[in-house]
Amino acid sequence: MPENPDLLQSLPHFPEPVISGQAPLGSPATGTPWGKSASTRDAREFLSGPLSRTEELLRIGRIGMEFLRGFRSLHFVGPCITVFGSARFEPGHVYYELAREVGAKIAGLGLTTMTGGGPGIMEAANRGAKEAGGRSIGCNIILPFEQKPNPYVDRFIDFRYFFVRKVMLVKYSYGFVILPGGFGTLDEFFEVLTLVQTKKVDRFPLVLVGRKYWEPLIDFMKCRLIDGRTINPEDIDLFSITDSPVEVESMLWQGVEESAKRQKAAPRRKWFLGE
Repeated sequence: MPENPDLLQSLPHFPEPVISGQAPLGSPATGTPWGKSASTRDAREFLSGPLSRTEELLRIGRIGMEFLRGFRSLHFVGPCITVFGSARFEPGHVYYELAREVGAKIAGLGLTTMTGGGPGIMEAANRGAKEAGGRSIGCNIILPFEQKPNPYVDRFIDFRYFFVRKVMLVKYSYGFVILPGGFGTLDEFFEVLTLVQTKKVDRFPLVLVGRKYWEPLIDFMKCRLIDGRTINPEDIDLFSITDSPVEVESMLWQGVEESAKRQKAAPRRKWFLGE
């Protein structure tokens, strides 16, 4: 457990999200099918090459509105820890249960658990946080195949563009926990690691959970990347690895301590903005 539980008082105070008569954007109460509320055609066209100037201008507007929608939805969620991992692990799987414990530890620190909001590791982390009395946020990416929100998120928001979603998952986080996963998880891990390495973001805790799963990747980094001089030897220290949720808690708490030293005042709600 943290040695100084009063430290959170030095962090900006984020009020509880206001739940009005209208459900939060993308929540189950809206009746919107998860992952099927809009086509992914727009995102595919965006990456297909230059189109007409009018179409590109309209797309810029849609991307800007998606950023705005994300900022408004997540502005008051409070300091978060983002958990990455595969959507394919079922309840009872060792990694599912490990993620569930991690979610509970995050809630115990007084922080909000943020995930992609789907099944597997995402569900497990949200579930652990919810069961421990914490808050859970889901940031979904709309895909061609159907997904359903896990029942443990307090609110979620859909995104068409991966890059917009990634910004949201990073912008509001004090640390990152990466459990076993596939291409998407690797992409998210290396994206955050690159931002830390290039000092585009402050150094926050970046914790790999599951030694047996991740050690071959770390061996590759040492044998190929460091030996090939494509990264510096000290870059391998930008992240940690563990099997213990207790150690995850300790590592995250150290990040909270560092973040508390550089935080500005929390944002205040403006009634004229409908907040």
